[in-house]
Amino acid sequence: MRRSATPLLASGLLTDVGRQRSINQDAGLILDLPRGGLFAVADGMGGHAAGELAANLALDTLSSSFLNGRGLAPERLAAAVQEANLAVLRSAVGEYVGMGTTLVAMVIDRAAALIAHVGDSRAYLLRGNELHRLTEDHSWVAEQVRLGHLTEHEARNHQWRSVVSNALGGEERVRLELYGLPLRQGDRLLLCSDGLSGVLEEADLYSVLANQSDPDVAVRQLIDLSNAEGGPDNITAIVVNIEQASRMPSYALPSRLNEGPLYVDMLLSSRRGNSPLTYLALVLVYFTLMGLVLYPAQQTLIGATGLGLLAALLLGMRLWASVKRSRATLPELGSFSPQAAGPDPAPQPTEENQTRIRPTGSARPTQD
Repeated sequence: MRRSATPLLASGLLTDVGRQRSINQDAGLILDLPRGGLFAVADGMGGHAAGELAANLALDTLSSSFLNGRGLAPERLAAAVQEANLAVLRSAVGEYVGMGTTLVAMVIDRAAALIAHVGDSRAYLLRGNELHRLTEDHSWVAEQVRLGHLTEHEARNHQWRSVVSNALGGEERVRLELYGLPLRQGDRLLLCSDGLSGVLEEADLYSVLANQSDPDVAVRQLIDLSNAEGGPDNITAIVVNIEQASRMPSYALPSRLNEGPLYVDMLLSSRRGNSPLTYLALVLVYFTLMGLVLYPAQQTLIGATGLGLLAALLLGMRLWASVKRSRATLPELGSFSPQAAGPDPAPQPTEENQTRIRPTGSARPTQD
């Protein structure tokens, strides 16, 4: 089990080539941060070596961009995903034309998780006795399920189940989903490629996560289960334990939008203060300055009144952000609970055909 530089987290990461592939085009990342960590899984695509390059290039760029970025964590994460997208796009030349990669990235910042999502790699949360799916696939079969044309079981076995509708490297402006949720002590989070989520049922995921507390052993058992089902694809899993409670960050958590992935510039614009309270604050500052210019004899009164109103407005904005954080809910994308069906015991792990990853606190992503 790998413990974070802070006592808040413990995590494990494992990637495996599977039983039917000769090259591992998945990559995983664990990066320690002062108040949490950055975690990511990428599933590359585009030919013999292109997918492997795309996945590792995306995670390398994601980590360095996030570390060197400025501003609040949600904006830094979205900007880092865009930088990763551009890195993949600009490298897709010659024999690498057409390469791309999925990405699911999570920043844990004290008692909040920020999730950025492109493609069909997934994030899950085990809270209490319920496993929640946190991301919705950007894929052709997922769209057919949303439209009611396919069932979840049919989608899992469909011949086009690997066709994604959104990926890094597809266009200059990435389309992504970004949202945050509050965390509790005892939560367990799973990030994985579709080599795991596309093979195992959620009951299998629940069984391992609920019964194996060590993240290293949990990821090993998850990959064993997928390989036992034939291992048709590369498999990567990251498990993160929230071991201590902490306080929430001061910024408002981004909400999950029902319209699906947005272009990154639109998403960042929505985060940069287009709320009515922000506009009201700007208007208040404008009229205060105008009053000081037009009525110099009343400068003291106008200045004191303006500052008082502005202070009250800023306090109101902070209170509103606090209310939004407290009301943040889990996305309704499906969940599994053993109340309907008891979990099966997980098999014992084996060492066969696996690469154990011990990531460090550097910005270099891990790979098979």
